[in-house]
Amino acid sequence: MKRILVAAPLALEEALIRSGARGAHVRKTGMGPDRSLVAAERLAREPGDALLVLGFCGGLDAHSRPGEAIVAEEVLATADEGHDPVRASCDGVMQLAGALRGAGMNVRTGPIVGVGKIATGERREQLRTAGALAVDMESAWLAAGAAGRPFAVVRVVLDSPSHELFRIQAVRGALQAAQALRRASAVALRDWDTAG
Repeated sequence: MKRILVAAPLALEEALIRSGARGAHVRKTGMGPDRSLVAAERLAREPGDALLVLGFCGGLDAHSRPGEAIVAEEVLATADEGHDPVRASCDGVMQLAGALRGAGMNVRTGPIVGVGKIATGERREQLRTAGALAVDMESAWLAAGAAGRPFAVVRVVLDSPSHELFRIQAVRGALQAAQALRRASAVALRDWDTAG
């Protein structure tokens, strides 16, 4: 039986993952690059056949909607975020995307870029123009925790340029995103063949 180690940055994400995928081996890693770098050192020493990062993200383009799943093809962070640049490829992209689509979810694949603080407005547009599909504050820095094991990232869009967190309609979007993260957790942990 495969044992997938799950990294969940926030306590809410951890709770949703545990409720969606009972018995999952979930570790809360903390928000932001600094906590993620520390957590990656711990994760690298933990038993497991693979590392999967699950949580929320910000969509960067006009097509992004709350509840959409983004399966990262790669995660990256640039030097202008105050840390060493990071670029890590992800495993099982097509398999995970297919499984999530099979469960009725809206799914896209592409790069997820890491930032040191919540990106809005002009910064979000800069990241989109540079080629990223979504943004988060942890995945790129958690990649080192895989320590040579298969590594994947599935993030659910919480907000986007047309559905920013600080607007009144954000509550409905947040509920959609929470439901989608629960479903994505169950599907990813059941259907990701880490040997494939």
